[in-house]
Amino acid sequence: MEAWRRGLNDPVRAFAIEKAGPAHIATLKTFDPPLTTLEGRRLAGAERRGKRLLFPTEDGELVLLVHLMTSGRLKTLLAGENGPKTPAFALEFADGSKLVLTEAAKKKRAGVWLLAPEAAAEELAHLGPEALGLGADRLAEICATESRRLHSLLRDQRAIAGIGRAWANEILHAAKLSPYALSKDLSHEEVQRLAAAIDSELARGLELRARGAGDAKTYRVHNRLGEPCHVCGTPIARVDFEQHTIYYCPTCQTGGRVLKDRRLSRLLR
Repeated sequence: MEAWRRGLNDPVRAFAIEKAGPAHIATLKTFDPPLTTLEGRRLAGAERRGKRLLFPTEDGELVLLVHLMTSGRLKTLLAGENGPKTPAFALEFADGSKLVLTEAAKKKRAGVWLLAPEAAAEELAHLGPEALGLGADRLAEICATESRRLHSLLRDQRAIAGIGRAWANEILHAAKLSPYALSKDLSHEEVQRLAAAIDSELARGLELRARGAGDAKTYRVHNRLGEPCHVCGTPIARVDFEQHTIYYCPTCQTGGRVLKDRRLSRLLR
């Protein structure tokens, strides 16, 4: 998200909005004020809170909030550049350039909200502290609040904002911690390792994304089932859940133990 924010910041504020929309009925989550209220205004740039992108208007009266979820993609198109015929959402600027949201999934989960600043703040109020730069002391406080499996805790935006499924896999591998380890059971040294891995992995990802790297060059564990671990050579394993998949190295993270794949276990009953 931060790489997207940086890439979008200058293009979206260069020209006034000439046309707001169209928007897919499942993507646009608000109707008052209408999207047309944006027309003639300029955006102040791109901001980020957790996994959400925010585009406040230059006059400070409105905020366009975008949550891409898993399959949403947001990019700018130059004037005359071909884009999708039916985007989930689009803004066209006075120079002919566009901001376009697409979602390559049957179920449309990405969302766009047009809100007053106060309503936008309320929409984001549930989010925890930002992941990058969180620090070991604050992380220790979060881990001590309740006993949670680490992969679940890292993905919980109310606890820590900004980490998704893929980066939870990368972070836990870098920290050499089991995705099933309980937060309250972590030693001081393990909390230190986890905090350092959050910063190092997110910084690594940001640098690679800024250089235009795709998933294949960015992720070293996520989506690498059966491939050798880049640290020890053990084949990467995974655990499938209904809404997410955990990837991990048995040697680096679980002492050689292969975690039970619950989806496969149900099929074999």
